[in-house]
Amino acid sequence: MGKNERQAYLKAIRSRYRRTGKKAKAAILDEFCAVCGYHRKYAIRLLSRRGKARPPGRPGRKPRYAAPELLMALKRLWFASDLMCSKKLKAAIPLWLPHYATVYPALTAETQAQLRSISAATIDRLLQPVRVVHPRRGLGGTRPGSLLKNQIPIRTHFWDVAQPGFMEADTVAHCGNSLAGSFVWSLTMTDILTSWTESRATWDKGAAGVLTQIRDIEAHLPFVLRGFDCDNGSEFLNYHLVRYFTGHPSLKSFTRSRPYKKNDNAHVEQKNWSHVRQLFGYDRFEEPQLLPLMNDLYTHEWSLYQNHFCPSMKLQEKHRINSKYVKKYDPPQTPYQRVLAADQISDDAKQRLRTIHQSLNPFILKQAIEKKLQTIFKLVKVTSNVRQRI
Repeated sequence: MGKNERQAYLKAIRSRYRRTGKKAKAAILDEFCAVCGYHRKYAIRLLSRRGKARPPGRPGRKPRYAAPELLMALKRLWFASDLMCSKKLKAAIPLWLPHYATVYPALTAETQAQLRSISAATIDRLLQPVRVVHPRRGLGGTRPGSLLKNQIPIRTHFWDVAQPGFMEADTVAHCGNSLAGSFVWSLTMTDILTSWTESRATWDKGAAGVLTQIRDIEAHLPFVLRGFDCDNGSEFLNYHLVRYFTGHPSLKSFTRSRPYKKNDNAHVEQKNWSHVRQLFGYDRFEEPQLLPLMNDLYTHEWSLYQNHFCPSMKLQEKHRINSKYVKKYDPPQTPYQRVLAADQISDDAKQRLRTIHQSLNPFILKQAIEKKLQTIFKLVKVTSNVRQRI
């Protein structure tokens, strides 16, 4: 007998069971147990229960975050933030919600309150059906540079990261499946304290081109450059950078990582995905006219979008317990928020940042980014065996 048949049979005999005497109840109970296969005590509880039988389904409280409006808003926020992880998305929601009604239908006060109070675990659970996994990795384009290795010391100590300006740098190859020939490279620099990150495109990562983009990045930073750390690539170990940093008025150190030790530059290595690969994917960019288009996007919309509206987490503690590593992170904050919290940055610089931030809308920035990407990818030969951007 199926579940529905048992429910119908229970409903039919329950009223008769309650009206009869003790002997008749025993007979009905025997019949009910024989037909349905229930234990006698459980059958007595079912037949004696007053009112409607409890409907089938999962017991417990009603779902709190089941409203279609909330689920749709959460998905829109997740896609607009480039599939941000739940902990970062929770911190980003209060920054994005004030601008939601400029692009999508306005949310009710109740839905906004729920979005502000939702936990990271609940975000994970609600977004699980729409999550996508992108496992593919790109090619590494760092080639050892033997020139000037004796003049540029290896960083063997931790920087004074209590003040902004100590930055790590790395390059990413937009080469597709082959490093042969000429193509575009992306230069990324990230500040260790604030996570403020800037990227620029350069052709063939030549020394002069890389130095030009470093100067442009430095001009757009909200703080002075105090330290520069890079890998052992020839685009960094050259006389152009040595001459520039030797006479630099504010630079305290120009160092490099140990060969083949990517963890020495862990801060910028993780930005290669979130700030470069997530934007442009792994296709080959071999058209020179792509360079100004990419730099226009990097300098304006992408920098504002990432630094003002995309929170990041910083590792505070890491220790080992038996065979497991336990990590503790600080609350997610945007680079903009970390810059405002830094005491070493002047009030005038902070006020300029606040003025810029008040004029920004993350949804409008995202739309502008997608529009410029359409123009860029018209010049790119998209290959089927290379993972595309999100």
